[in-house]
Amino acid sequence: HEGGHAIVAHFLKHHDPVHKVTIVSRGMSGGHTRFIGEATSYHTPAMFKDMLCSALGGHAAEELIFGQASTGPSDDIRKVTQIARSMVTRFGMSEKLGPRTFGRSEEMVFLGREISETRDYSEKVAESIDDEVRTLIDDAHIVATSILNDHRPLLDKLAGVLMEVETLE
Repeated sequence: HEGGHAIVAHFLKHHDPVHKVTIVSRGMSGGHTRFIGEATSYHTPAMFKDMLCSALGGHAAEELIFGQASTGPSDDIRKVTQIARSMVTRFGMSEKLGPRTFGRSEEMVFLGREISETRDYSEKVAESIDDEVRTLIDDAHIVATSILNDHRPLLDKLAGVLMEVETLE
């Protein structure tokens, strides 16, 4: 799973470099892949799309190796869905819907949390938003799977090394 994130990210043009990969469990996480430059708040559509691909790398690796994914990528899937939806509804990064925002967020400013979203668009637009989000995620999954298929020996080697040393920087 973690090797999938690392391999996919490594071969993407607009992705931050891999900094650390570990299979040491922490809390609910079975491992972690960290990238240099994660803290930036400036992202282009190409950068977001590469983030989607690498986030789905664990899911794609599990499918490739085991024939199906486990519950392990559940947080990755949540993050991917959130990023894709933000691309479409907050950042105007949808080719189909154009440079617009959809929905208004009500936030608890002092807590920095969003507490509700007011829908200011039609059911037809909602369906278009869902279609765009689905397309972004499906396309990213295809790219992640393709990269892992193309570099399967490297994925196997990385998994073997991680089984021995548990953490690589």
